Amino acid sequence: MKTLGNTGAIGAGERIRIIMLSITRFRPAVVALALLAAVPACAPRNTGTTVPAAALGGAAAVSYGTIVGTRPVTVQGGGSGVGTLGGAAAGGVAGSFIGGDPRSNILGALGGALIGGIAGTAAERGLSSGNAIEFIIREDGRGDIAVVQTNEEGLQAGDRVVITRGDRVRLSRAAGPTPGTAGGAAPIAQPRF
Repeated sequence: MKTLGNTGAIGAGERIRIIMLSITRFRPAVVALALLAAVPACAPRNTGTTVPAAALGGAAAVSYGTIVGTRPVTVQGGGSGVGTLGGAAAGGVAGSFIGGDPRSNILGALGGALIGGIAGTAAERGLSSGNAIEFIIREDGRGDIAVVQTNEEGLQAGDRVVITRGDRVRLSRAAGPTPGTAGGAAPIAQPRF
């Protein structure tokens, strides 16, 4: 058995106490890493059918058009810095519990912040990257426009679409004939005052 000076042999109870102190020491680091790993699940997904809460009750301009072309595009992740800062903070906290003396804790915190910042940047890029479609639309009575969005509705060339311009431009499938076109309803007459 291992001895500690004149205290005698370490018993089973003492070993358990040492193990529990070691586990307790790293608990904040484990919690910080678990929280960092859970953050991506909370991120909202930006799609063509997603609207922010601020858009509720707001008015948007609407026009109609026909999709004349599409092509797949890759959306590159943005660099807001939130992932980097969050990762660095969590890594710094987790790293500060490594070592047994203040110098080791400081070096662990610096190393943890560096590694956490790199991991946070990668996570942010991964969350804000993805695939989308660039739609070329010929607007009725206007020119052509390009809109990039996801394609939950399965839109394709030749489809009639509603173009909504609010907080951002969105496309959705036009239901029925477009007002004011052949086969559609006549525009509603506006009262004169």
